[in-house]
Amino acid sequence: MSSSLPQWIRQFAALCCAALLISGCGHEAVRRVPSQVADVIQPAPDSAAGARSTGEQAAIIAVRQVGIPYRYGGASTRGFDCSGLVHFAYSGVGQRVPRTTGELWRRLAPVTDHKLRVGDVLFFRIDGTISHVGLYLGNGRFVHAPASGRDVSVETLKSPFYRDAFVRGGRPSG
Repeated sequence: MSSSLPQWIRQFAALCCAALLISGCGHEAVRRVPSQVADVIQPAPDSAAGARSTGEQAAIIAVRQVGIPYRYGGASTRGFDCSGLVHFAYSGVGQRVPRTTGELWRRLAPVTDHKLRVGDVLFFRIDGTISHVGLYLGNGRFVHAPASGRDVSVETLKSPFYRDAFVRGGRPSG
């Protein structure tokens, strides 16, 4: 007779471990997602009831990443840098946008602060260069992956730092 556990005990143990892992992942996702995504996203006044623009859909995807850590070069739920978050959000709605801040700056149609719409990319000048982006949520708020040691978060353009650093918006075509 073998000293190993019977097959059914090994299968049961594996099933229990899988269930614990799945429930742990589910709990984590609920913890980091803002409870009222609809309260964070301000739909355009001219959008049809229930119909969301591509930008609004991308903004919702980005807001759902709140709490995920910053990771340089990251563009997945394991971690994001600022342009990685924008790329991830727009990819989630089937729209291709450039992956880097510089390419976003060069390729997106410029938008002034008075014409911003939900889902527009916001460009910030930090230390003299255009080096940070976020996604506009409406009502002066945006979501971004700020910096190493911090998590994806929602901020306001009214804060002195972001008000002074903001340069312009950019709108993906489509």
